[in-house]
This record gives sequence, structure tokens and C-alpha cells, in this order.
Amino acid sequence: MKISCHVLDNEFELDEKPRRVVSLNPGFSEAIVEMGAGDRLAGISSYCSRFISPGEAVVAGDYLKADHRVLKELDPDLILITTGVQLRLGRELVRAGYPVYALPLPSSFHGILENIINISALCGVTGLGRELARRLEDSARTISAATPWERDNAPGVYPELWFGLHPRSIGGRSYIHDIIRIAGGHPLGVELADSYTMLDFARVEQSRPGIFLGFHEPEYPMDFPLEAEKRGWSWLEPGQIIVSTTEKGKNIIHDGPSLVQTASWLQEQMVKSLN
Repeated sequence: MKISCHVLDNEFELDEKPRRVVSLNPGFSEAIVEMGAGDRLAGISSYCSRFISPGEAVVAGDYLKADHRVLKELDPDLILITTGVQLRLGRELVRAGYPVYALPLPSSFHGILENIINISALCGVTGLGRELARRLEDSARTISAATPWERDNAPGVYPELWFGLHPRSIGGRSYIHDIIRIAGGHPLGVELADSYTMLDFARVEQSRPGIFLGFHEPEYPMDFPLEAEKRGWSWLEPGQIIVSTTEKGKNIIHDGPSLVQTASWLQEQMVKSLN
């Protein structure tokens, strides 16, 4: 069948049951495995092994670079990336003649579910994708229902994400907003139109959220309690500072199926912090 990826201006023929799929996005790789189509993964990114057991899939690049030698050997039927910072990589692979499809960077939990369904359709297993999406919806509802406080009394949550040495917070167009909501929190920045924002300490001090949710990568560890102390955020007790990492089920920037595990973990941490 003919596939058109408009954002990359790319058209290619794709078998209805592609057998050699390369996913350079960890969330997509996890989705393919979780829906039961992991045997179709021929290549993955170097970050995907944080979330899946690679099996026979080989590393074909990372989030921003592809290993063209490996790709040539794999001769993939389909390469999956996302929009945003991966678009440059996608255009490079299109110029090299590869069958690349870019799915949108999701703005919400529902956007993640839609990507899962579209990935399953591209992989020829649409029913499996629909079933995975249903399971994730059910899990999200169960987690939300377990929140021990009323929605109107949800604790304010300030997320601070350190991508290496580059800190950001979130706006209303980030799926991280929904992870926090599913967990039972009220994310600071919901009214902002951006997905990610520069840090605004004055806004945090004005809101005085009950939870400081920090994310960092192992290569660039952050001491979030020390940061709060240096900023004079005296209303925060040490127990109100929750630290997210790249570990599966504790990673708030990951958009794969394990985000519901992350939401459950975050809810547990918030309950401990506020009791």
C-alpha cells in the first residue's frame, strides 16, 4: 500500500505486514512491544533498551542520529520517528531514500493513544493497537479513581525538567500535564500555550505549589532539595520534593505505555509527601 507522510513530503510503498521496522523513538518501540508486535522490530535507538528488552533488534542510531551502516544492512520496510527535534533526522533519512514516517509529538495522553493506534496500523496490527489503547485508558481511569483527595483539592505540582544542562517547565500542551493529572495533581502552567517553557521562579513563588517534581538524567544529576533551598522556597518540606529519573515507571518525560506506571508511582509519592 502507498503511504504518505506529509510532514516529511515522503511517499513510499509499505507491505501490509511489514517485518523489518526500525523505531528511533523509545515510546514507539515500547508501544510496539506492548501491543505484541515486538517481533517486527529490527532496529531501535540506543535509548530504547531503558523501556524494552531488545530481543534481536539492533541499535540503529539514537534520538538525533542514525547509523547508516546498520540501516543499510537492515534494509527496513519502515522507519518510525516523531516530529519536533527528530524532523531533521527524518529529512536526512528521506534524502537517503528510506521509508520514513514521522508521527506527531503528542500534546496529551489522548495524542499518545492516537499515535499507538497509527503505529499499529502501519505495522499491520491495528486491532492490537486498539486493545493496547483501551488497556491504557482503563489503567488511567483506575489510577485517577484511587486519588485520596477531591479533584478540587488536588495539590499543585511544579514540574522542572533538566534535559542535560537545559532546564524547562511545562505548559498546557505537554502530555506531562496529563501524567500529573492522572496521578491526581494540578500541574502549574496549565494556562500557558506552550508545550515547554523557560523557568519562571516568580510564578512558582506566587503559586507556592505543594509538590516540586524534578526530572534529571543520570549524566547530569541535580540536587533538587538543594536547588529549592538556594531559591528560598521555604514552604517546601524535603518530603514534598519528588525526583523523576530515566528509570522505566518513574520517567515523566517518556511517552510510551509505561507512562501509566509513572502516573501510579507519582501518585504514591504524592500521597507519602502530603501525609
